[in-house]
Amino acid sequence: MDSRVSELFGSGSGQKSGCQGVGSNVSLGNGFGISSKKCLKNAKKAKSRSSRNSKPSNNPPYLPPANLPPEAEEGNIEYKLKLIDPTQYRFEHLATQMKWRLQEGRGEAVYQIGVDDNGMLVGLSEEDLRSSLKTLGRMAEKVGADITILREREVDHDADIPRKIAEVLIRKVPDDQQFLDLRVAVLGNVDSGKSTLLGVLTQGELDNGRGRARLNLFRHLHEIQTGRTSSISFEILGFNSKGEVVNYSESRTAEEICESASKMITFIDLAGHHKYLKTTIFGLTSYCPDFAMLVVSANTGIAGTTREHLGLAMALKVPIFIVVSKVDLCKRETVERTVRQLERILKQPGCNKVPLVVSTADDAVTAAQQFAQSPSITPIFTVSSVSGESLNLLKVFFNIIPPLSNSKEQEELMQQLTEFQVDEIYTVPDVGTVVGGTLYSGICREGEQLVVGPTDSGQFLKLTVCSIQRNRSACRVLRAGQAATLALDTFDRSLLRKGMVMVSPEMNPTICWLFEAEIVLLFHAKTFHKGFQVTVHVGNIRQTATVKAVHGKEELRTGEKAVVCF
Repeated sequence: MDSRVSELFGSGSGQKSGCQGVGSNVSLGNGFGISSKKCLKNAKKAKSRSSRNSKPSNNPPYLPPANLPPEAEEGNIEYKLKLIDPTQYRFEHLATQMKWRLQEGRGEAVYQIGVDDNGMLVGLSEEDLRSSLKTLGRMAEKVGADITILREREVDHDADIPRKIAEVLIRKVPDDQQFLDLRVAVLGNVDSGKSTLLGVLTQGELDNGRGRARLNLFRHLHEIQTGRTSSISFEILGFNSKGEVVNYSESRTAEEICESASKMITFIDLAGHHKYLKTTIFGLTSYCPDFAMLVVSANTGIAGTTREHLGLAMALKVPIFIVVSKVDLCKRETVERTVRQLERILKQPGCNKVPLVVSTADDAVTAAQQFAQSPSITPIFTVSSVSGESLNLLKVFFNIIPPLSNSKEQEELMQQLTEFQVDEIYTVPDVGTVVGGTLYSGICREGEQLVVGPTDSGQFLKLTVCSIQRNRSACRVLRAGQAATLALDTFDRSLLRKGMVMVSPEMNPTICWLFEAEIVLLFHAKTFHKGFQVTVHVGNIRQTATVKAVHGKEELRTGEKAVVCF
């Protein structure tokens, strides 16, 4: 990976900063980068689909003749040849199987009707398909889930009777959860339309071409005046169990969205300007996004920090998809040129990605499923926040995209001791000190006793969690992988700082002044040697550090790697 990331950066602009290595999501300021495997969950190495590169044909929606891979025992995808009038015993067995698939997908499952267990696309007549879908509806009702037909497609044009297969999304919010939650980091160069796109998606109103849609996202006066994001802000987009969008257009508050949504996409709006690159790295390393959305302006193409953001996401192994914005501003040829430019970069040895341009709802369904199964697939959308062109395809994609970690990984994390990383600290009137962050492992409940630290003297202090909120609504229990704010009542705010951890006292936490990491020098004008001072990003920690020793070498130059003691 390291040589590939440095290749990608090599052709970019001047100073670089990115990541690669081992030890923990580390990224060094001063133009160095390290990353690592600390983030909770990362792209599963998945079976690559044989139909991956199939382009949509001009015929009616038509499955490529290639068959699907054989059905996997694990995962949330189930193949069913037909479901016609099952006996009571068989029906109970099918319902139990559906529960298992839903549990594997953490509340979501996809059923392919008319497909044999070995992946053969057999297809059903219209009557058999309707009957099978009716049975599927009964099964979903029994387990308390909702079904949405994603698409129906003909498999064989030659037969006398047209034979179809159907793809159905089944969604049920787990009993112990309020909604399914996915985090998407939004990257891209300054002025590429990131905040405007999020404003349009979450507010439900199109932009006026002068940035009206983004005003609600800004947190500071200078952001409104300059139109540039400098801080990290969070926006939410919900989908109900039938797959319909729930946003601020119908709901007045975040609480209402949380109540009516069964799936929630939390967008982490990051800064595009080079001046705020530290903030962007912090957002990518500390909030553990499931996916990254790279926004590229159609009229300027790949410019400024676009390459760096792409390299950062790849080095941190965050699956990435691309949105080409502002297509209303330029001619079709310009948009096509930008897409070709992106395809060329994605296919480079530094990236090794398979671009998949999404132009129909059918493509969006395929893109969402293949993107989750194979980290090398990179969907590309072309949208406009002013005319609303292709925004519905992006919504279809968000609705279907499944979580990357399965229920087993989640269970394993929940059984470990509690560890909560502090990203934000607030003082709220009548509530006291409040901290925001992500629960990396274990379970956190109201009233739980934890220790927080390390303080400047290296100690850990006792505290009690008084209440918990997720997406601005109260929550009794917090599980591994979820982000939330915790109220700590009268705990002294001056004792806290970003990057601290709140852990279970049983963990007996210890601190260290020295650590080793394998780093790759992505770019530096001179050499990197003992005594060098850098800023280290490890997860949500930003800390200045001094290089104590470079093992096996006197100094490092651009593109070289070594194990370094900080």
